Amino acid sequence: MMADLKAYLSSHGRAPMAELVNHLHADPDAIRGMLDLYIRKGRVKRLESELGDCGGCAKCDAFQLEIYEWLD
Repeated sequence: MMADLKAYLSSHGRAPMAELVNHLHADPDAIRGMLDLYIRKGRVKRLESELGDCGGCAKCDAFQLEIYEWLD
């Protein structure tokens, strides 16, 4: 699954958690664990939401705001 995550992110450049969950058919916490390993290795970066401080209305899907980028 690590290789699939690497292949997906490296080919797409960046992806929100929702896409990763859909593609890998895995639990978000399991994916975060794999992403944390890549983050520690300097291969992945978690991006801050482009929405900034949205005011907390909770209408946005949190998995769409959690974005990861593959670093070459």
